[in-house]
Amino acid sequence: MKKVIILAAALALSACSTLKTSSDYDPKVNFDDVKSYAWVVKKTEDTTYNLDGLMDQRVREAVDRELQMKGISKVEADSADVLVNYFTKVDKKINVDTFNTNFGYDPYYYGPGWGWGGSVHTQTTVREYEVGTLVLDMIDKETGKLIWRGSVADTIREKSTPEERVEVVNKAVAAMMLNYPPQKEAK
Repeated sequence: MKKVIILAAALALSACSTLKTSSDYDPKVNFDDVKSYAWVVKKTEDTTYNLDGLMDQRVREAVDRELQMKGISKVEADSADVLVNYFTKVDKKINVDTFNTNFGYDPYYYGPGWGWGGSVHTQTTVREYEVGTLVLDMIDKETGKLIWRGSVADTIREKSTPEERVEVVNKAVAAMMLNYPPQKEAK
């Protein structure tokens, strides 16, 4: 539950930069047969207040919209072709950059070619940042096997209004769902 809250915050804070998407699927599955879906039902009886409720709502609405645009209907779990679920994660990353500066004229260089000796100063900067990832799974209801997984990741940046959070989630889910249904590769 803590991870869901963290990713919800991550997606809410994420900016509209280049999203990194990926997907994987079972090549034996005929995705043309997938006509209906239902969300995986929580197996816990915990009815306490959930802090990530708004973000959960936004993710589900975005996924519902994308699947419906692809002709897949939302139905009750007992009559669905696939079950859909998502999870989130946040990873801390470190970026190290080294810059060399001040090469050229050096008034303090005394030697051959006085004043034109090389002077190199090295500066290293270290930046820690977070990458939020949303992963969407589709599970065959009959077999219980994962048949498709899509993911989208982006660097987390500050977003504060509810409208901006909705926009970020919608763009992230739309980018991820471009890979569904999987296209058979030409041989």
